[in-house]
Amino acid sequence: MGSLHLAALYGLYLIPNAKISTFVWAYFLYIIGGLGITAGAHRLWAHRSYRARLPMRIVLAVFNSLAFQNDVIEWARDHRVHHKFSETNADPHNAKRGFFFAHVGWLLVRKHPDVNRKGKLLGVSDLMKDPVLRFQRRFYLPSVIVLCFLIPTIVPVFCWSESVINAYFICATLRYIVTLNFTWLVNSLAHMWGMRPYDVNINPAENVFVAMVSAGEGFHNYHHTFPQDYSTSEFGWCLNITKFFIDTCAVFGLSCDRKTIPEEIVEQRRRRTGDTRVVTAELKQE
Repeated sequence: MGSLHLAALYGLYLIPNAKISTFVWAYFLYIIGGLGITAGAHRLWAHRSYRARLPMRIVLAVFNSLAFQNDVIEWARDHRVHHKFSETNADPHNAKRGFFFAHVGWLLVRKHPDVNRKGKLLGVSDLMKDPVLRFQRRFYLPSVIVLCFLIPTIVPVFCWSESVINAYFICATLRYIVTLNFTWLVNSLAHMWGMRPYDVNINPAENVFVAMVSAGEGFHNYHHTFPQDYSTSEFGWCLNITKFFIDTCAVFGLSCDRKTIPEEIVEQRRRRTGDTRVVTAELKQE
């Protein structure tokens, strides 16, 4: 992991010498790879907050392999455990063990025995029934090599004569590490700092910075209070590229059955368990 981050720093150093097309390509890969996590592994498969037709599921599985954060079945299983046993020893990235552990440390050490023991209580049979996910799981390593490293490097070299060094370290390594860290911020920063307008009794918080860099995943107090909402946010498309993507796919019939929470339910929960300072301030304004 340390070597990957050093390689990413070298990629950052190379940016001034790279062509603008290379930077644009890396940013494009960052966006679609992120959607493979947010719209795919997270909102579609981990939470089942909407349904996607076969073409969209295939595309999201491809995007997910580009992101290289474990296959969807394993990612979704860990995330379901995280929600069920949040901030306990059974939480794979328990934020109560500190920022570093929640951010990346959990990937560098053995899992706490409770993660495996209690994780077995949660099934993934629904995921195993999806042929797209079974195919991805079977060919995950080759798909990662091709989608996360080879294609990001080859396209700039052959399409606009970028150097192999620039293409690899910027579009493959740097882009990959940036995606990883922005995803990890949801587990660390958004579980420690921010407002808690819906449930002051839990760690997850509303963090605008995390929402900006993670395609809308930073409204975390709302998400942990209402995990079944496909938007994971109360603010529509604002700072939520993932919701925009899912809604756009719905226009073309690729996504459907998008689950939402009625406003009155959200408001009742906010007034019952939310941060009283926020609720009181808003009542005064009213």
